[in-house]
Amino acid sequence: MESKAAIEMQIISLNYHDVITPGDPEPTGRVVPGAWRYNLEQSEFVRHLAAIAAGCVRTPVTVADIAKVRDNDRPVLFTFDDGGISAYRCIGDLLEKFGWRGNFFISTNEIGKPGFVGPKQICALRKRGHVIGSHSCSHPERMSQCSWAQLVEEWATSIRILSDILGEQVCFASVPGGYYSRRVAEAAALAGIKVLFNSEPVASCRYVDGCMVLGRYTVYRGTPASAVAAMAAGRKLPRLRQLVFWKCKELAKRIGGEAYLRIRKQLVTRAQQNEPCLEAEGLSSSE
Repeated sequence: MESKAAIEMQIISLNYHDVITPGDPEPTGRVVPGAWRYNLEQSEFVRHLAAIAAGCVRTPVTVADIAKVRDNDRPVLFTFDDGGISAYRCIGDLLEKFGWRGNFFISTNEIGKPGFVGPKQICALRKRGHVIGSHSCSHPERMSQCSWAQLVEEWATSIRILSDILGEQVCFASVPGGYYSRRVAEAAALAGIKVLFNSEPVASCRYVDGCMVLGRYTVYRGTPASAVAAMAAGRKLPRLRQLVFWKCKELAKRIGGEAYLRIRKQLVTRAQQNEPCLEAEGLSSSE
């Protein structure tokens, strides 16, 4: 049984995806309707880092460092999903300028494809102190709806591939698409995953079959640097706003099912023509 202190530990995890620079010759990460909502321009990402550095009293850590953190420290983590080439091209460098390291979760079916990191880049990031984890093999659109056999295959195979690339056991992961369920965590635990991130915007942690499950606060293109810094500093109001909206969206997902996905894709495709910040609406087909 986990200790009461471990269960009550508070962890602030920020969920990013890709960082782009105008004029890049190739895209980075997933090219699907709505993915643009997660692609911050490099200048915007730098503003986020600077605001966090100025307003956060805690030095961001990696998931591998959680065990070393005191229970009342409320550590801050940077996570990056999908495995886009920007992880190697610029994100790692930018974090290192602040003395920080990130947690990069990679969909292994995409490794080496245009716009994604390859084995050499994965190894280079790890050697520089960043953490590498699984984001499943195929990035299922609704992972919570996968069969038990599919869940185990997604986690076990992706962990094996990354472990073989790095020459060390990989035991961290994040859930693709925001579709989390207890079965997803149970399958992750069976595959040897020790820490699993989902998209629920909470700082509390819990355990499923010995696997620590952590929520994350998603950062969208256009999210003000001040708002991200406030979340990293542990302020309640911006985190509460995201949680309230997330719960409403979660209910819509459960009720709407496939219809929810179809409507959302239509809306984000229209929204991509003009680029307002849609954080409040949460219209993203990748989430």
